Amino acid sequence: MNKDLEKRTIETCFSPALFPFIQTSENFIVVIVDVLRATTAICTAFENGAIEIVPIAKIKDTLKYKNSGYMIAGERDGIVIEGADFGNSPFNFSKENVKDKKIVITTTNGTQAIEQASISDTVVLGAFANISVLANWLYKQNKNVVIFCSGWKNKFNLEDTIMAGALSELLITKGFSTCFDSTYAAIDLWNIAKPNVLAYIEKASHRHRLKKIGLDDVLEYCFTQNTTNVIPFLRKHTLINILKN
Repeated sequence: MNKDLEKRTIETCFSPALFPFIQTSENFIVVIVDVLRATTAICTAFENGAIEIVPIAKIKDTLKYKNSGYMIAGERDGIVIEGADFGNSPFNFSKENVKDKKIVITTTNGTQAIEQASISDTVVLGAFANISVLANWLYKQNKNVVIFCSGWKNKFNLEDTIMAGALSELLITKGFSTCFDSTYAAIDLWNIAKPNVLAYIEKASHRHRLKKIGLDDVLEYCFTQNTTNVIPFLRKHTLINILKN
């Protein structure tokens, strides 16, 4: 095996609270994961022709874009924020809504994680929606990978962890390795969930939050692999589809 390949590792960070303590110290790419729903929605937006997406952590910083030709996508606890065009359901980001548009997005967890990771040299977004194209791209970069689960308000969640496990499993088949307990745990959870992901995700608290407010119509879509052929890439605090640039 190529020695450079042997050096490429996968670390999983289960929540933003743990990101300051990651052990991967150099030459790494951060993959932000927020399966329900931010990273899935952003992948969908680029697949449907959005030009750029600006992720914003604080609600108050989004509305200034309203008069600059940007659409505003925003939610807190699943509820659309005041002044937004829509929330962050992937179904909002249809071709009719987003083709050739610039979008600002703020969410409960995903955009907070993006802002926190923005100090890193390379940040991309991952979801089941782009898992294969993302794995292939990461393989070509010859860098270590840190999978950063957005979690729920600094806490661990199941949906992002099984996505981390699925991506880690793919990367290991390509020659990556891991020495991190977190990645082994994510892979183990993924192997439990894999035979019937939708049945497994019934355990997830966020699945029930979405159900309570009538927004769980996205579940099947969010856990379907390879519905998009995009890689959202953070460039100067703005997301672009790196496969088109």
